Amino acid sequence: MARNDALDAGELTDTSFYILLSLLEARHGYLIMQTIEEWTDGEFTIGPASLYTTIKKLLKAELIELAEGSGKKKTYIATAAGRELLKSDVERRRRMIRHAEEVWQKKEDVINEA
Repeated sequence: MARNDALDAGELTDTSFYILLSLLEARHGYLIMQTIEEWTDGEFTIGPASLYTTIKKLLKAELIELAEGSGKKKTYIATAAGRELLKSDVERRRRMIRHAEEVWQKKEDVINEA
């Protein structure tokens, strides 16, 4: 599935996932990038170009909006639809991990039996 189609299919790319997760609280762009980097201990970083391209897509999809009282710096927050999609995507990712663990365990069992 193309990245552009992910939102249409109700799935989040990793970048969209982390941005939406960070916007459970109102944040401006630079703080979004800092927060994600901090949460992931630097394993996942988002540059300004990716950040603002993704913000534009999330705004268009009405998954985020400008926060009330957004002053000089544009501050964004997740909408109810954004929070629901995030919750759904977390569950989807949990299922994916469970499937991977089950397959991995079966493969390890076969390897250990040999």
